Amino acid sequence: MAYTDSPLLALDGLSKSYGRQRVLTDLNLTLPPGIHALLGPNGAGKTTLVNVLSTLVPYDAGRVRVLGLDPRRERKRLQGLVSLTGQYAAVDDKLSGAENMLMMGRLFGLSRRDAQRRADDLLERFALTAAAGKRVATYSGGMRRKLDIAAGLIGRPRLIFLDEPTTGLDTRSRQALWDEIRTLADSGASVFLTTQYLEEADALADRIVVLHGGRIAADGTAAQLKSRVGGSTIQLHDDAGHILEEIPTRGSALDVARHLDAVAAARPDVDVTVRRPTLDEVFLELTGRQARERTQEEVPA
Repeated sequence: MAYTDSPLLALDGLSKSYGRQRVLTDLNLTLPPGIHALLGPNGAGKTTLVNVLSTLVPYDAGRVRVLGLDPRRERKRLQGLVSLTGQYAAVDDKLSGAENMLMMGRLFGLSRRDAQRRADDLLERFALTAAAGKRVATYSGGMRRKLDIAAGLIGRPRLIFLDEPTTGLDTRSRQALWDEIRTLADSGASVFLTTQYLEEADALADRIVVLHGGRIAADGTAAQLKSRVGGSTIQLHDDAGHILEEIPTRGSALDVARHLDAVAAARPDVDVTVRRPTLDEVFLELTGRQARERTQEEVPA
């Protein structure tokens, strides 16, 4: 099929407006199979982009390919290959977990027997077997989220869109869901997730795309993005934890060791940490800079 020899996503000049409001502007991006994260402040266009890529909303201009297919012209074909889980669980509270899964399997065209087998496998995979017979209304937020994702996998999608998958989850539930996302990728599926948790993108994503004001501000690996706001530094601390000095370093073991040898000889009693830039700093730098540039463009000369 077309998707086997194609990038996961390929965008060339993608634009989308709602009336006079431009939401996405001239997006150019190519991503290989894997786990990818989309970051951006509220209103950046993240959900609109996911809706375009998952066939829910038609784009206005440009060229778009998802698994080698055009989500506007080959919508039905692509829908059989992708799954979308939105920001809020879409399962039926009045049904049990098992009944929700069986219903989704039947909607995806599976026979009752195949739907049951697939539902049983996924419930076990997401540690929901013990609660399978209980009404979803009794589930915790983390359990509902896992059931929602499991239901979206019943048709064996090649690409899973997760829009803010861990919003509202506690730390333990978030970590469990991270493990499931990694398991999905290990099984051969690709994952494209939006998130406001920067540590989530750092922990999971092969590539990170930063969207701001409907435009791509940056994309690359976490390490590549972090390098845009500076390199590693060696921090010297006093007993109270106050920073006494910061020494720039290239970050390699050899360079760090050279600086530490010098520090040990001159100031043997100070505490030392090696600090690297964080995605929080990348995010603030990119979105803040984009906002400043846009403001400057709007000021008359």
